[in-house]
Amino acid sequence: MTNFSEISNHIWNVADLLRGSFKQHEYESVILPFTVLKRFDSILNPHKEEILKLHKMGTNVKIIQNKIKLKFHNTSKFDFDKLLDDSNSIETNLRDYINGYSDEIKDILDNFEFHGMIERLQKAKLLFLVVEKFSEINLNKETADNLTMGYAFEDLIRRFAEASNETAGEHFTPREIIELMVEVLIGEDDTTIISNGKIIPILDPACGTGGMLALAQDKLLSINNSLAVLPHGQELNPRTYAISKADMLIKDNNDTLIRLGNSFDNDAFRNNKFTYMLANPPFGIEWKQVEKFVKDEHKNLGDDGRFGAGTPRISDGSLLFLQHMISKMDDAGSRIAIIFNGSPLFTGSAESGESNIRKWIIENDLLEGIIALPDQLFFNTGIPTYIWVLTNKKSARRKGKIRLVNGTQYFTRMRKALNNKRKEINEENRKMITSFYAMHETHKDYKDFNNKDFGYTSVTIERPLYNDKGEIVKDSKGNPKADSKLRDTENIPLMTDIEEYFKTEVLPHVPDAWMDRSKDKIGYEIPFTRHFYEFKALRPSEEIKKDIKGLESRIVKGLEDLLKND
Repeated sequence: MTNFSEISNHIWNVADLLRGSFKQHEYESVILPFTVLKRFDSILNPHKEEILKLHKMGTNVKIIQNKIKLKFHNTSKFDFDKLLDDSNSIETNLRDYINGYSDEIKDILDNFEFHGMIERLQKAKLLFLVVEKFSEINLNKETADNLTMGYAFEDLIRRFAEASNETAGEHFTPREIIELMVEVLIGEDDTTIISNGKIIPILDPACGTGGMLALAQDKLLSINNSLAVLPHGQELNPRTYAISKADMLIKDNNDTLIRLGNSFDNDAFRNNKFTYMLANPPFGIEWKQVEKFVKDEHKNLGDDGRFGAGTPRISDGSLLFLQHMISKMDDAGSRIAIIFNGSPLFTGSAESGESNIRKWIIENDLLEGIIALPDQLFFNTGIPTYIWVLTNKKSARRKGKIRLVNGTQYFTRMRKALNNKRKEINEENRKMITSFYAMHETHKDYKDFNNKDFGYTSVTIERPLYNDKGEIVKDSKGNPKADSKLRDTENIPLMTDIEEYFKTEVLPHVPDAWMDRSKDKIGYEIPFTRHFYEFKALRPSEEIKKDIKGLESRIVKGLEDLLKND
């Protein structure tokens, strides 16, 4: 059996043909669809004559596929070898060959915009050479089983993501982050995994190239290969949708459902429930395009819809994805892992959309934990990121609690940076972080909190309005009027007595203040960094002076040596 790296290395060499005629970020638009075609061509090759014979007899498509025991077929007389027989007609014959495929394969190629790419290759006089290069490799199941081929395809996707600064990170999540997510996701769910023959549907509503679904499936099957793991994914970008769908078919994932479209206004799995869900939705992307649809659902369906808890500001739809996933939790028990930047932790004041969503999630005891990751892990951004873990079936020790894990220091530096990615989480780092999430013993890098620890009452603090004579202005009832310019708010933790807080924390500083409790608002935020802040004392002034004098001496000596040399 061929090693997956041998396959991907051979295919990657096609890039040498494209150099000069195509930009680097365009290589994958040529190479990936050709890889898909060649894989299916190799698998169908032993059945080619039978398919053509059945097709000529007018046999039904489903009967053909049942006969050859595959979910796809091709009725064209051409294959990769026959395409090489006539270099002058390569474009016409290749199109005939593609049109002979079943609808599912043609859908993939259409979303790659492959027909336009064929025209460009022909104009650049490269089409025959590319077909010839792919004809040199056999990608049948004897040469490369589904797992090997899946790894090869994934390796190609990774290489393209790393090579292209323009697109890296838009749809590709580094493998080590997915592995961490999956381990935390299934780590405490032994009862589901050990049930032989159990059907486990999984979902990624922003699936990109499908890496999360593929790895989650592989991990579950490695623990128990009797499971029936059914990946479901939805993707907005046609090209990445095509990659994801192709990857699943290459791995012979016949029960996979990958759908094209926006998960918010075109929910492809409206009535489905899932055991596991995971996602890395785009950070800080506005949802104005679907604003009317989302707000109508929020208003008209309330808690019977997906967005009953609230809608975030239009500039960031992250928390919409999370609500969408929560709506698909199974009453028998579901677990969610989702990657966010820092914004969903604290953006929005009390009773804002974001705060209300956090409030609803926490008060319903759905948030199990949050893991802070090192920065500089992703190709297209160096910002800090977090994994939120949610479940509707918390274990007894986690009920009413939320665990925060500080994984920011568990990384290794890469020898060579890949755009913004300068760090990675190796296996040892991953084991440490997952142990913090699961362990019972105390450790400085994790803390458990009660749900209400993240709630607060936003109390309005008023101060009197004074006239020109320095006297307090009063209303008709003799009560002091409030000066709106001096109005302030205090966010008082839910577990704190408000009256006592006011006496000890406010009045000593502003003795004439009072609280307007009619304006109280309940808010929720998760100030993650604050809980792991470690104060570092400043160095003694004498030590700093000594260092400065030493530096001055070195500068003076350097200048003297420079002048001597002149």
